[in-house]
Amino acid sequence: MEPELAKRIVAGLSNAGVNFVSYLPETRLSQILPLMREDPSFQLAPVSSEQEAVTIAAGAVLGGKQAACYIESTGIYVSCYSLVTVGKQLGVPLLLVVGFLGGLQDQRNSFLYSTIGAYARPVLEALAIPHEVIESGDGLETKIKNAVRAANALRSPAALLFAGDFTL
Repeated sequence: MEPELAKRIVAGLSNAGVNFVSYLPETRLSQILPLMREDPSFQLAPVSSEQEAVTIAAGAVLGGKQAACYIESTGIYVSCYSLVTVGKQLGVPLLLVVGFLGGLQDQRNSFLYSTIGAYARPVLEALAIPHEVIESGDGLETKIKNAVRAANALRSPAALLFAGDFTL
């Protein structure tokens, strides 16, 4: 990913009011982490699994934060139980910032990731989690703000799947 896109993701999160990010780093979007560490408006919580990322971020929301979880697309599967029980059943709004491995738009796609990508969106649809695949920087900040607004309005997780230019 170009450094400018990483800066725009971080700025978009900040402008949308996100001030807490739980994360399990991956390779596609990893350039955002040093930028968020340098920005005092973000509180970061590294985790050992995506399910923890969701539950810790949910706790932050209940404590008054606007939270996001930064994960890769395999994390959607790992965190399903927490997304349903905490996100959907209890109505906790979270933004999922997802490195979309294996999608058609993944510029580093291979046989290792193609199956993962094929099922990520159907799983989100089955969980009734609104989501959007973002392939370029066009309207990036607006898309982030819209997703945060939707999560809050729906009292539900919402997901942004970063692919295309974000996977170079």
